Amino acid sequence: MVKDVLKKMKIEIAEREEALFDIYYHHLIDWNEKFNLTAITSRKDVEIKHFADSVSAQRFFPRDASVVDVGSGAGFPAIPLKIVRPDLDITMLDSLQKRVNFLLSALAVLDIEGKAYHLRAEEAAYTEMREGFDVATARAVANTKLLAQYLLPLVKVGGCAVLYKSGEVDAELKEAESTIKLLGGKVTAVERCDFEGLGRTIIVIDKVFSTPTAYPRKKIK
Repeated sequence: MVKDVLKKMKIEIAEREEALFDIYYHHLIDWNEKFNLTAITSRKDVEIKHFADSVSAQRFFPRDASVVDVGSGAGFPAIPLKIVRPDLDITMLDSLQKRVNFLLSALAVLDIEGKAYHLRAEEAAYTEMREGFDVATARAVANTKLLAQYLLPLVKVGGCAVLYKSGEVDAELKEAESTIKLLGGKVTAVERCDFEGLGRTIIVIDKVFSTPTAYPRKKIK
């Protein structure tokens, strides 16, 4: 049960939140049969590799923060975060309309507040979303340098980017150092989590000054 999984991470949830995770799981599996949203489908694996993983960084999200989840896919980490942290104001971005359709349907069936848009991060950075969020996050396979370019332009000065990374990140952080600084960021936390073999690393980048208007490039490399 997801409640027991999260308890091992010292995250307590009530019956309502447990019920929401149950609804979310079944809704995900139903849609996955038609739209291939995730390769992870067993209940135990979803609870650990999607749900628990998504909420593993929740302490880095300030109270009542506005959060943008870039490349949200099937809603990770935004929707599990919203379930355990209803104070968060979540906005999800994805480049595929079919995934956005799923995200909107998930918000509706869970009866939780949130927004989802068919939009790339580099496009969002040139809308009213630019520097409009307290936190930008992504649970993505892209390298740290690339993620910084996607996330930091969307973060307010004084806010932060929270990156969910796998494996060793030291070399990536070194490579991304100058880009992070250029975009107005400063790495303030690197925390590794090996819960149930996840091998997750959370990188927190504080936004210390405004991102220059020339960034992000229209085509990020």
